[in-house]
Amino acid sequence: METSTVKIEAPEECNIIIGQSHFIKSVEDLYEAIVNSVPAPRFGLAFCESSGHCLVRKAGNDPELVQVAARSALQLGAGHCFIIVLNEAYPINVLNAIKSVPEVCSIYCATANPVEVIVAETELGRGILGVVDGLKSKGIETDRDIDDRKLFLRKIGYKL
Repeated sequence: METSTVKIEAPEECNIIIGQSHFIKSVEDLYEAIVNSVPAPRFGLAFCESSGHCLVRKAGNDPELVQVAARSALQLGAGHCFIIVLNEAYPINVLNAIKSVPEVCSIYCATANPVEVIVAETELGRGILGVVDGLKSKGIETDRDIDDRKLFLRKIGYKL
């Protein structure tokens, strides 16, 4: 077995969600979950088919984000993984709907941070071992940091 990392390249203003599913129908079901959760998200998604033709299946409503998702999925090449590149919405807006898709097995990350995916490769194929989501912690928040965090959440409308 060999391990490697794959850096996910997404446009700066986007969030990404990486997960694992088990069926080619995931592409259409994930699409529906996203558009039924948020009024007007822009997104692309891709799914690594791991039997039959073994193609990267893709969908979305923004051609550029569809291509970003497809290129990232091809780089990953890990069986049954999917990647969603999301703009004009946040993972928190769609995550429950995505997790409710019957064929979704797990979510590895949902983030706007830089992401590296740790991949294992065997004779059979590739699989995701985990993700590095963002930067290493630098310390513990102070009372001032707590106040700033609470203010930020209210500023962006997630708390009253």
